[in-house]
Amino acid sequence: MSMKLKIEGAGDIERALAELARGTAKGPTRRAMKKTLLPVATMAEGLSGGKFKVAVTSKLSQRQARGARRDRGRSKLAMYVGPVQEDGSHSPHAHLFEFGTAPRFHAKSGKAVGAMPAQPFLRPAWDASTELMLATLRRETWKEIEKTLERARRKAARAGK
Repeated sequence: MSMKLKIEGAGDIERALAELARGTAKGPTRRAMKKTLLPVATMAEGLSGGKFKVAVTSKLSQRQARGARRDRGRSKLAMYVGPVQEDGSHSPHAHLFEFGTAPRFHAKSGKAVGAMPAQPFLRPAWDASTELMLATLRRETWKEIEKTLERARRKAARAGK
């Protein structure tokens, strides 16, 4: 499942980011997005009952990356919240837990192996955090832009000596 979050009316942030070089502008935005999405990941992890570790990342499995091609681009930045295994790789069975399954049967023997009821944990965490995320993203983006500008000033001062 993919959810997009579009912020309108943040022209001052866009202008400040436009003044930075593109490669430099992505760093503050990435850090701000990660800080913004961290509460969603924490809540989702709690709602899963400890069955899944939920992370904020920009990495996807090959299959997920094919479906998210439109999220990529020179001026685009995408961050994802989702369940991962202990080694950081994607968790291939989490969608069964989130959405449930219909009754399942073995193909050869016909033995019934049951159904799994839906136990959503990501969607409720996302829905509960949307209002907070918008305010946090704006605040964190400004903080990161200011830190980046301060680092650039210090670097220019060192180069000038």
